[in-house]
Amino acid sequence: MTWAGILSAVKAVFQGVPDFICHFHFLRDIGKDLFDKEYAIIRNRLKKHKIRSLLRQRARALEKVIGDDPQAFYRLSVSIDGSEPPVMERMAPMAAYAMIHWVFYRSELEGYGFPFDCPHLVFYRKLTVLHDMVNAQVDKNKAFSKRWKPLTMVVEDQQIERAASQMAKKVKVFNKLRSALSIAVPQSNKGLNDDGQQATIKSIEEEVQKFRQEILSEKAHRKDDYKDMIKQIDKYWDKLFADPIVVNTPNGQLTIQPQRTNNILERFFRDLKRSNRKKSGTVSLNRTLRSMLADTPLVKNLDNPDYLEIILGGCTTLEERFEKIDSRMVLERLEAEKKNNERIRPEVKKIIRRPDLPERLAILLNA
Repeated sequence: MTWAGILSAVKAVFQGVPDFICHFHFLRDIGKDLFDKEYAIIRNRLKKHKIRSLLRQRARALEKVIGDDPQAFYRLSVSIDGSEPPVMERMAPMAAYAMIHWVFYRSELEGYGFPFDCPHLVFYRKLTVLHDMVNAQVDKNKAFSKRWKPLTMVVEDQQIERAASQMAKKVKVFNKLRSALSIAVPQSNKGLNDDGQQATIKSIEEEVQKFRQEILSEKAHRKDDYKDMIKQIDKYWDKLFADPIVVNTPNGQLTIQPQRTNNILERFFRDLKRSNRKKSGTVSLNRTLRSMLADTPLVKNLDNPDYLEIILGGCTTLEERFEKIDSRMVLERLEAEKKNNERIRPEVKKIIRRPDLPERLAILLNA
């Protein structure tokens, strides 16, 4: 149901009851309407180029070149810090490997979800940084720069470049509105637990009014997308900046200022779901159901005497069969499987968290 439908239903069912709009969800809808079209282009074009899978393939190939040396990335880390001389052995493949994981690392995201966070746009911007680094090494280091043609195709994709440029301007405007509404403010890093900053409705209304006048006064912003945004703000103005509610009580009048967001109630339900997940040990109930269905035939096979005889291996019961299993072998296999499934080494995680990683690696490669 659309907002218009919800408002009509509330007006009909809850006559005379004050109705307000959550500032957080209002912002979210404004952002989606403002630059969802450009974001979809970036997302779809990146998917068409299959750049993520290609980069992961490149990372796996580089792992074979680097080898299984746990100290290699430690030496690279101290070289980046400048505490030791640069590590020249396998420097190029290690730098490329670190940069690929840096591209995938989502440190810039704040946990609000789209449109507050734009992971595909961030990913594309990081690809351009990696591409610039590769280009700088074309003549100096063939080992670093070879086989990066798919990356070049993405960065030189005119549709992505145009959409990213347009979206960057709109995101800048959207962030101004976030600051004016004093909720989900950029770099606040509160995520979905953001209840908004401490500010009066009157002061917030004044800041949004300033934002509105600024948009209307700038010639570059007199486009349909911005006009639609202003229309949306004007349409719901009274429900965004309503006066406090005055309630008559036995002790006199009581003034109540409604909450600006329903995130408080949503956070309660998130905590409830998280608690249930801790009890079951699974993140998703859907996953539990799928695994249950997959394992059911295996358990049912125990009713088959021939199958059970193979499983028991000469033992009379399953308990006796399990007793003969070498626990050390199980632990070793589990540890090996854990190592195989480890997506990224701790040493590499430390490296890619550095905000200045591209600059530091460029210095090392040019040394």
